[in-house]
Amino acid sequence: MDLESGVISPGGIGFDINCGMRLLRTNLTVKDVQPKLRELIDTLFDKVPAGVGRSGILRLSPKEFREMVEMGSRWCIEKGYGWKEDMEYTEEKGCIPGADQSKVSERSVSRGLKQIGTLGSGNHYLEIQVVKEENIFEKELAEKFGLFPGQIVVMFHCGSRGFGHQVATDYLKLFLDVMGPKFNIKILDRELACAPFQSQEGQDYFAAMKAAINMSFANRQAIAHKIRESFSKVFGMPAEDMEMHQIYDVSHNTAKVEEHEVDGKRKKVLVHRKGATRSFGPGREDIPAKYADIGQPVIIGGSMETGSYLLVGTKEAEKLTFSSTAHGAGRTMSRTRARHMFRGDKLLKDMEKKGIYVKTVSLKGLAEEAGGAYKDVNAVIDSTHQAGISKKVVRLSPLANVKG
Repeated sequence: MDLESGVISPGGIGFDINCGMRLLRTNLTVKDVQPKLRELIDTLFDKVPAGVGRSGILRLSPKEFREMVEMGSRWCIEKGYGWKEDMEYTEEKGCIPGADQSKVSERSVSRGLKQIGTLGSGNHYLEIQVVKEENIFEKELAEKFGLFPGQIVVMFHCGSRGFGHQVATDYLKLFLDVMGPKFNIKILDRELACAPFQSQEGQDYFAAMKAAINMSFANRQAIAHKIRESFSKVFGMPAEDMEMHQIYDVSHNTAKVEEHEVDGKRKKVLVHRKGATRSFGPGREDIPAKYADIGQPVIIGGSMETGSYLLVGTKEAEKLTFSSTAHGAGRTMSRTRARHMFRGDKLLKDMEKKGIYVKTVSLKGLAEEAGGAYKDVNAVIDSTHQAGISKKVVRLSPLANVKG
């Protein structure tokens, strides 16, 4: 969207603002972890609350929460929940500038107060994965990310929970009220309610959305801390000794002001990424110095049965898609249909036969997330790779999974 004449739309961003993926590596191998895999996933299930309505590891006052949504990951790290280097390997360094807590409602704050450090439900998950030698497509790039055959990594997917949802809900309602009478904007779908980006309403939502982005960064930071604690408890050594460094944390469901080439000229635009991941190529200032010569890490999740991918952004994506790529495999059926098609208890047994151990708070919720309810992630990745909007590096295979 043009910054002067364009609009901003909550529906073009998504209700789970800054839903995203974080990937941690270790120096452990599958041989190290396999004997303690059940103990490990049971510990993670206990340490990282999952499911609807679960409370997180932190108890914040409304004042502390409002402070946190303007600081993002840094707030957690200053409180001892993480390593300083984590910010370097998080999109926006874990805090997008311009967040304004005064633009979010009391209802939003009350919904988010107890949700720092929680996975949530739906397609959110925490997964123990293994790097298999045959699934490394770019050996040099994999090594740049610190990956090797047989290695154990941890991936998780979650967002801003009820806080982000309420922010989007509040402003969607506001935009519906003012869109026609004040701005003479007509739309075909209520979900695409919008306001001029430069209007007071548009700027207020932009600042509130950034607060939700930062809340989500803090949420994933707290979860990363609990993952390290869990590994330390099970393996009896500090997370530092297991080299549990963060490869990257990447967002989807955002809107950002970025510079791109439009009609042959460089200009700043507002890029909405509903269900899309940023895919910056080599040389962009916005990515960590360590990755400057290869491009931004891109994490695309599949289903809990099929695995996920680590890719890198490309220069082609800058030209073709405003530096965007897919964020996941995507569903082939509704959750309701999936519940009719699959049984959670049978799914648990079938996955265990495949060597994938799953802990879930809801068998119905598990059925909704069956592999058959999703597109073939390999085909999705091949499409993005062949289109040139992200380049595949390694496929990560699931060993165990925590589901809400």
